[in-house]
Amino acid sequence: MRVRGGNIDRFARLAALKPARGIAQRPVELRAPDETDSLSRLLGAGIARNHFGEHLAIRNWFSTPEFVQPSPVALELLTKRPVSEAGRSKKQTQDSRAALEDPEKWLFLDTETTGLAGGTGTYAFLVGLAWWDAGGLQVEQLFLRDFSEEHSLLHELASRLAARPVLVTFNGKSFDWPLLENRFTMTRVIKVPPLAAHLDLLHPARALWKLRLGSVRLVELERHVLDAARLGWHRGDDVASALIPQFYFDFLRGGSANPLAGVVKHNQMDLRGLAALFGKINSLLDERQSLADENSLDLFGLSKFLQRRGDNQRAHSTCVQSLDAGLPAEFRPHATRELALMAKRRGDSDAAAALWRELARDPADGLEACEQLAIHYERKTKDLGQALDFAQLALAKLQRPGASSRDPYTRERNRRLEVKLMCRVDRLRHRINRRNAATEAPLLAKPAAAGSGVR
Repeated sequence: MRVRGGNIDRFARLAALKPARGIAQRPVELRAPDETDSLSRLLGAGIARNHFGEHLAIRNWFSTPEFVQPSPVALELLTKRPVSEAGRSKKQTQDSRAALEDPEKWLFLDTETTGLAGGTGTYAFLVGLAWWDAGGLQVEQLFLRDFSEEHSLLHELASRLAARPVLVTFNGKSFDWPLLENRFTMTRVIKVPPLAAHLDLLHPARALWKLRLGSVRLVELERHVLDAARLGWHRGDDVASALIPQFYFDFLRGGSANPLAGVVKHNQMDLRGLAALFGKINSLLDERQSLADENSLDLFGLSKFLQRRGDNQRAHSTCVQSLDAGLPAEFRPHATRELALMAKRRGDSDAAAALWRELARDPADGLEACEQLAIHYERKTKDLGQALDFAQLALAKLQRPGASSRDPYTRERNRRLEVKLMCRVDRLRHRINRRNAATEAPLLAKPAAAGSGVR
């Protein structure tokens, strides 16, 4: 639900909107546009002014998505270096951790730009910001009517980041924030605001849902993971991201401003989707939450994510749960392989061998499983006969008709593996022959020794 008033008092109420829980700096007061300012009235914007000039600001509060308390476990998993970071003092690290754990310090960010490739000539003409407020989401969008207003917009953005230095984005580490850093630098008067932390949700989303969805664009996640309709918005009349730069350039050249209303709505939905996405990821990573209703492919993706982040125990249990939940047949060998590798890493060679034997039965593949079993029987159980059988089976799988690849990298890798397997087969045969010879020698020598004593 979006809170909006009538035409008369709508802009007066904009200035009164402020976070229920205080922040370091209040948003600047907005001036209502006059009757001739058609763009501001079209966008539902007020006019913000500071010592650098003016820009437009659109402020709305949404009851959905609802506030989500970040789970400490989820934050540990989402941050690669949860305790210390290179180049930071102990106090800086502690301050960053304290800010990260305080949702009042979070700022969701999404930009609309004049180009999708970045570079010094690319401007962020619409900067969307959002933060948790009164159980819902406060959204503020800063808009450039022309490029001369950039300093004013960046000054306002810097003040928001001073109050809320934990940035949450979707692909913002690669695009949005580097672009804004560049724009700050090019002003030569507005310093790049320091961030206490930056959570980018693209890579966790890719790990969790790429197996099931293929594409992890925010619009796809909203449709198939977040249930945007339940949250109160839909993308039925959404504008295509690729068209947004042209809409803005057309406006600057004197064209219609009407498409920009769609751009503003698009940005609002991206911000709401970003906040909802964090809530979903937070619930999946929180060990206290049940995963009983999750899709089997999502569980497998979660298992791989947990394994990469070092939570091996939960990675194992989640992978088992994905298999029990009916993981599709084409993914079951992959999941079984992951379980075998996890068992091997924790030193449970018997459990790993049982899983490798299951994979070795695959007539179309099982090459790695046969090699691992050859290693297991040679090194762990000292069963050289079994080791030789599996080494020869691996070699046969590698040399079977149709196993060769057109990819030169794969061909070279297979060639090296073939050489390694042949060496293993020769070594095992030599060890078996040497062992057999050692056991037969006393039997041959015994009759001669007995006969030598008879006179």
